[in-house]
Amino acid sequence: MVTGAYFLAVTYGDSLPAILGGHAAWRYTLISGVIPAIPLIIIRPFLPESPTWEKQKAAGTLKRPSLQELFQPALRQTTLVTALMVAFSYAAAFGAIQHTPRMVPGLSEVKDLPGPQQQQTVSLVQTFQEVGGLAGRFLLAFLAVRIVARRKLLRIFQIPGLVLIPLVFLFAARHDLELLKWGIFLVGILTVAQFSFWGNYLPRVYPTHLRGTGEAFSANVGGRMLGCSAALLTTQLANVMPGDNPPARLAYAAALVGFLAYAGGFVASFWLPEPKQAELPE
Repeated sequence: MVTGAYFLAVTYGDSLPAILGGHAAWRYTLISGVIPAIPLIIIRPFLPESPTWEKQKAAGTLKRPSLQELFQPALRQTTLVTALMVAFSYAAAFGAIQHTPRMVPGLSEVKDLPGPQQQQTVSLVQTFQEVGGLAGRFLLAFLAVRIVARRKLLRIFQIPGLVLIPLVFLFAARHDLELLKWGIFLVGILTVAQFSFWGNYLPRVYPTHLRGTGEAFSANVGGRMLGCSAALLTTQLANVMPGDNPPARLAYAAALVGFLAYAGGFVASFWLPEPKQAELPE
């Protein structure tokens, strides 16, 4: 939806009311985020609680969540490893994929186009990435019910990424628009599928009263606080990378950060605990 909004903002932004005296496409795109937020605000109060949570609360057996409990011996390895691996997942997205729009204008097929057409091309590449991400979520859901071992399931996406990330950013992002579109589509599949993996895995390794706390620690401390900082790391590395123009140097930096993120996640997966049961723990 964001990509579609950006394409419309680039194409028709001059016809929209001016914001601060201008028609910057990014401002209209940012405002468009309010559209899906409105129905979510309305729907969320009516979402049912987890049956297990409601049952324990009604019986008076529901414990209060505790951050300290995440680091007790029984859960310490799970907490630390999942936070680290979620950080690597976010690092692959924010340290590599999210920089792709700044590489597209450096391609030979794009750099001589008028500004609006360049931005439309950027939007097209992002569309391929987002459709790939959507496909990754469906693929993860399809495989999750067929592959019992969680580490094996995760590696189906990690191992191809170790090869694909360098190819996409070292070659396609520097030389070929068509290859970049399909390459970023595949990278989107492999990366976003890992985000969906954590939504499937984490509830299976924490008891009901700690489920939200454990997931929040992995997503917020591991993902948002640590993993997202890879975006800054990539831009800083781009200053010392080879390349005859800024998009090329950024592509080299993204290739390195993306590869290290995938490699780090793969190595850490050897310490990822397997859920002890197929059903959600009490």
